[in-house]
Amino acid sequence: MTISMYAASVPVFERALRNLRHILSKGEAHARERGVDVDGLLGLRIIDDMLPLSRQVQIACDMAKNGAARLAGQQPPAFEDSETTMDELYARIDRTIAFIHTLDAADIDGSEERDILLVMRSGELRFKGQDYLLGFVLPNLHFHCTVAYALLRGQGAPLGKTDYIAGATPV
Repeated sequence: MTISMYAASVPVFERALRNLRHILSKGEAHARERGVDVDGLLGLRIIDDMLPLSRQVQIACDMAKNGAARLAGQQPPAFEDSETTMDELYARIDRTIAFIHTLDAADIDGSEERDILLVMRSGELRFKGQDYLLGFVLPNLHFHCTVAYALLRGQGAPLGKTDYIAGATPV
């Protein structure tokens, strides 16, 4: 039995983003209980030279929307990186999920050998669709979701592995 490119991408992206939203909401609730400025959480970092929580969420969303669009052979929509509140981060996650649901399985299935070119500051990266999904998009999506989890857990938010793996999605 094989798994389709759609099944390996869009549902996985959605689950990760819904769980990220769940993690953010638990972090927000914990901050409110402690009387901490919720929107101040967006600047959390483990160390000075890392990207803040807000950017971790933005990049996780970008991985999902850009990954899905590129696998479908489409130009990814541009989202401005201007979120300064938790509500704006929730809206970005919701907008990302809504976008990936505009793509049908037929748009993505068969993209295993599709040529994908990324132009990065460090140069060009070239992939075939399957390698792009499995070796670039999914690891990056999960990395940034994990960092967001760790930042909020480090602030004492009552988060556990089940929040990351199944927080907003029934198993």
